[in-house]
Amino acid sequence: MPLVVNPRVELPDTDLSFSYMRSPGPGGQNVNKVATAVQLRFDLAGTLALSEAQKLRLRALAGHRLNDDGTVLIVAREYRSQERNRAEALERLRTLVLAALTPPKPRRATRPTRASKERRLSGKARDGQRKALRGRVRDRD
Repeated sequence: MPLVVNPRVELPDTDLSFSYMRSPGPGGQNVNKVATAVQLRFDLAGTLALSEAQKLRLRALAGHRLNDDGTVLIVAREYRSQERNRAEALERLRTLVLAALTPPKPRRATRPTRASKERRLSGKARDGQRKALRGRVRDRD
């Protein structure tokens, strides 16, 4: 079943791979028997579901989760059940891809208003006067 990121983007199962391992932390006797932690690998370099621009944004957003071979690695071990950890890993990948799908808003160059320039200059003049008063006190007699 493919991971549906939004109505237009679905990540096929062939791009996702899961591996399971024993999770550290509390769990009683269960912790030594059941592999509940989930490692989700997403083949970013080989996927056809995303455009090159989206892949570039996802590469930047993934940060330390991106391997040298172009796979995104997500580890989920918070819950005691394998199914909940699997759902958590898929949700984290979904939010990461969703963030990469929206292109950044272009910055529009603006100019400072006349009032803001005047406020800045009057503040600088005030600071200069304050610093000028810090000098030595001279005797007037």
